[in-house]
Amino acid sequence: MAYREAKERLRGSIAPVVTPFDEEGNVDFAALTALIDWHIESGTHGISVTGTSGEPSSLTLEERKQVMETAKQAVAGRVPFVPGTGSTNHAETIELTKFAQEIGADAAMVIVPYYNRPSQQALYKHFKAVAEAVDIPIIVYNIPGRTAVNLEVKTLARLAEDCPNIIGVKESNKDFEHVNRVLWHCGRDFLLFSGIELLCYPMLAIGGAGSISATANVVPHKVAELHDAWFAGDVKRAQDLHFELMELNDVLFIETNPGPVKAALGMMGKITPKLRLPLDLPSEEHQQQIRRTLVKYGLLAEAAPQQMK
Repeated sequence: MAYREAKERLRGSIAPVVTPFDEEGNVDFAALTALIDWHIESGTHGISVTGTSGEPSSLTLEERKQVMETAKQAVAGRVPFVPGTGSTNHAETIELTKFAQEIGADAAMVIVPYYNRPSQQALYKHFKAVAEAVDIPIIVYNIPGRTAVNLEVKTLARLAEDCPNIIGVKESNKDFEHVNRVLWHCGRDFLLFSGIELLCYPMLAIGGAGSISATANVVPHKVAELHDAWFAGDVKRAQDLHFELMELNDVLFIETNPGPVKAALGMMGKITPKLRLPLDLPSEEHQQQIRRTLVKYGLLAEAAPQQMK
């Protein structure tokens, strides 16, 4: 996908699909394929895997490649495919990003390395090296709450200027002034995706390209509809959906993502509700709150709850 074409196609709700596990903790590739089919049938505009919601740090390097390849085959060109290829290790990030290119991904999403807390100059050198190692478009992923370092606007602008295949950013940054300045300094045609659920609609209002929202795992049709309404000029409908989704957004982050999302999908019968340690399902109290919210949204019938372990 050429960079100009990528900027035109990579818009709307790009769902960061969870990585399903079976009862033994093995990757459930059949469930992953079924989830992707459900997303696309529900109107999702793009598919991502092995991002934060996909528990990449709990997967081996080979498992990440297998998940990416399975997802690419499941997508089958129906919508853009944007796997997460970043890690805390520079060489692994390049290896995974090259693999994404090899299997025909439309773009790669590369997270700010977590735990290391690099300087801004080190981040510049890291992302520039990754971008220069491949030809596919790169979407930088800035999530300071997870990485303990914020990719500053000036650093991102340098990368956008020096690396033509760095075409956008997923901003999981609650600082709305920051994301406004991203478009100011990087250009209004730079793709800005929201990774903060309550900022998905506000970012569209300033010229954002869409969202990569964990909530799309549970209500892909609603998150896609919000974007469809906005791009069709139906501002009122988009605003209504923004507020309609707020309670669900909150409960899906009642504990660390993707625990609540996987609990919800388990209740809905979409996956086995399993995470790999050190992550785990939410507490029983929080699971009951999630269940009540799903019932309220019509996603679950009122039935006798079964405790997940």
